Amino acid sequence: MRKLDIGGKIITDEGDPLVIAEIGHNHQGNLDTCKKMFHTAKLCGVDAVKLQKRTNKVLFTKDLYFAKYESCHSYGETYGEHREALEFDIEAYIELKNYAQELGLSFLCTAFDFPSVDFLEDIGIEGYKIASGDLKNTPLIRYIAETGKPIIISTGGGTLEDVQRVYDTISPYHKNFSILQCTATYPVEPEDMNLKVISTYREQFPDLIIGLSDHQNGIAMALVAYMLGARIFEKHFTLNRAWKGSDHAFSLEPTGMSKMIRDLKRAKRAIGDGIKKPLPCEIKPLIKMSKILVAAKDLSVNHILAQNDVAIKSPGGKGLNPYEIDAIVGKMLNRNLKEDEVINFEDLEM
Repeated sequence: MRKLDIGGKIITDEGDPLVIAEIGHNHQGNLDTCKKMFHTAKLCGVDAVKLQKRTNKVLFTKDLYFAKYESCHSYGETYGEHREALEFDIEAYIELKNYAQELGLSFLCTAFDFPSVDFLEDIGIEGYKIASGDLKNTPLIRYIAETGKPIIISTGGGTLEDVQRVYDTISPYHKNFSILQCTATYPVEPEDMNLKVISTYREQFPDLIIGLSDHQNGIAMALVAYMLGARIFEKHFTLNRAWKGSDHAFSLEPTGMSKMIRDLKRAKRAIGDGIKKPLPCEIKPLIKMSKILVAAKDLSVNHILAQNDVAIKSPGGKGLNPYEIDAIVGKMLNRNLKEDEVINFEDLEM
């Protein structure tokens, strides 16, 4: 059976989906804003929150780190200053981890480099995300796998061969990981989401929970992914899509996140058991809408029923169904019938 365990939350094909609010750097480097986002995400019904951790001077070349960064989304004169402004120190991470636990949220983080993994291990992170950009970074993937923590892998820009390589890299350490279909563009157009890859992953990796890292502007594609078998959903989250920062514009605000989670839970219940049968909730409406066979006019005993002696009328309920009309035409009545009176087999000489 497919299963993923994140902080005691067990995700299976039959259970509720896991929804991750990707906070990323939408907190704008402000601890109070980040905590408010955690709290609001919890109210929306999410199961986990996720940040991103970079050790910028290790991750970026000096040329990129010190490059001028002239953008409406910039938090510094250089790209390095911009990235550093969006990072939290270890004290802030510990506070955020504890706050997430108070809220009952799993606390996850994307590690972009080796020192960031060490940093997150020091605070006791619950689980890791591997970004699409590191799909081919087997040294980092192996280093994260060695921690034994649950791992979620985005697969944007990759081939099935790349994804198989990740599977083969992590499997010797544990099988508590999940693969997410993802298209690494922000936002992604529906025609570029290729959601049928979810089915491909389910066939290729029958022991793994499969999910969707969803960068689409909207919530409808998550339902399509659910029906294809996705059970983990990562969605960028913000309190205000107009805020400064490149990710806000394609992130979900609280109303959108709440609706997506509501619809995912409805989808789980709506699938049913696959057995077509009348349901108790249908009885009352169908009595009013359905039809039965009745006398089209007053009819006398010993009358031989012709087609025009029988009418098909509502309400339904007790009586013969319209498909039974051929079984009564040509039969003789054994009693008088009034117009609109229900015709039963007991009224006929069979």
